[in-house]
Amino acid sequence: MDDDAIRDLFASLGPVTIRRMFGGKGIYHRGVVFALEVGGEILLKADAQTAALFAEAGSRQWVYEGQKGRGPVAMPYWSIPDPAIDDPDEMALWALRAFEAGMRSGKK
Repeated sequence: MDDDAIRDLFASLGPVTIRRMFGGKGIYHRGVVFALEVGGEILLKADAQTAALFAEAGSRQWVYEGQKGRGPVAMPYWSIPDPAIDDPDEMALWALRAFEAGMRSGKK
């Protein structure tokens, strides 16, 4: 996904910054990473307060193959729920949840 499309997707939050990372892109709002672009897919940050909401909405958690012998590693990022893909109001809600999870994680 190109940077302009990412900015459009998250326009409800306000300005976002996009930085290359790990073969993908980190997506930031107010200096807080809240989403990633990996392999052309946007993934939203979740935490203990929101992961169940993502699961209930049918999202998939991002899991990648860890170092040799360590097996798969589940990351705190989830796919965008299907209803939010075509509904800007729904997308705004999920983007805000992801940003709030990023704020709670304390990582900039």
